Amino acid sequence: MVLMGLVLLAIGYALGLYFLGSSTYGLILALVVWGVMNLVAVFQGDSILLGLSKAKKISRDDMPRLYNVVEEMKIASGLEKMPDIYIIDDPALNAFATGRNPDKAAVAVTAGLLQKLNRDELQGVIGHEMAHVKNRDVLLMAIAGVLLGTIVILAWYGTRIMFFSSMGGGRRSSSGGGGQGQIIILIVAIVLMILAPILAQFIYFAVSRKREYLADASSALYTRYPEGLASALEKLGASTSQLKSANKATAPMFIINPFRKKGRAATDLSSTHPPISERVRILRSMAGGASYFDYEEAYGEVRGKGRRLMPASAISAAGAVGLRAAQPEGPVAEPGRLERARETSDLLWRKSNYKAIRCECGTKLRVPPKFKAPTIRCPHCGRVNKV
Repeated sequence: MVLMGLVLLAIGYALGLYFLGSSTYGLILALVVWGVMNLVAVFQGDSILLGLSKAKKISRDDMPRLYNVVEEMKIASGLEKMPDIYIIDDPALNAFATGRNPDKAAVAVTAGLLQKLNRDELQGVIGHEMAHVKNRDVLLMAIAGVLLGTIVILAWYGTRIMFFSSMGGGRRSSSGGGGQGQIIILIVAIVLMILAPILAQFIYFAVSRKREYLADASSALYTRYPEGLASALEKLGASTSQLKSANKATAPMFIINPFRKKGRAATDLSSTHPPISERVRILRSMAGGASYFDYEEAYGEVRGKGRRLMPASAISAAGAVGLRAAQPEGPVAEPGRLERARETSDLLWRKSNYKAIRCECGTKLRVPPKFKAPTIRCPHCGRVNKV
């Protein structure tokens, strides 16, 4: 984060030196732009992200199963306030958390996720997202994202203004004996403008990858069942659907990269998330327990003994946490895949204000809210039903 801040100051320094004749003015300009964007992101970022995702808020009565899982993870994580719960009408399997602090948090999951995951898997995903809230990752990534955005904006406008001013023979290039020095400043500034956004983006992605590992560790701790999240990640990785409402700026907020390519390992510096196969191997290597110590041991075993995720103080403070057994799935204990699909689709119809009309033949007709006709014909039996 400090390195990203230094890159931002370097951009401001170069802009001030070239355009304003004073590096101080450039630094002030960079900090002002960053400050304004930061205020918007911190206070309105959650609303913007939920709006872009077209997420619909739900209550306990709308989907008790999801509400109960979130409530369980809220208690396990030690959060004082229950986060708001949202559902995204999208067949892709994904989820994210948002909110500048635990008191203003929200968790959003896709319809595809609710349909495909059983209770243990859903609990693992929700635990992961609640960990992002508990560990302040949401705030951290918002600040990092604003830093990256400010750097990209300043570099984008800076390079174009430099290019057009040099093409038009700007005042600086025509000032007598200082021409050679100005050319050097121009070259250095342009190189900085090109490299700074790339460097900042690599740092941003590195921060995102590190926090994903920590959220996995926290989810294993909250659920005491690492296999739940491991199995969920496998299903998410095998899914071919990509989230339509996501964009490059919001990609690090999701549990897996919404733009990943199936079969391609996300191991390069430009990836927002660690490889799914690696995350699954770490979780399944936690044979001794579900504590941070157990995750750290598994992390070192999979990624190499010299690799560390958490500071020694966090590991030494971690107590022993045992593993639990899987929860049974069946008509009584937990709805199966078909029941989950019906439950989710019924919720989405209700949230979109569709009316449900039951025809005498047993067909359930869905009437959109803008439907104005007084009657509707059943496509199966041909009966005319009153709306």
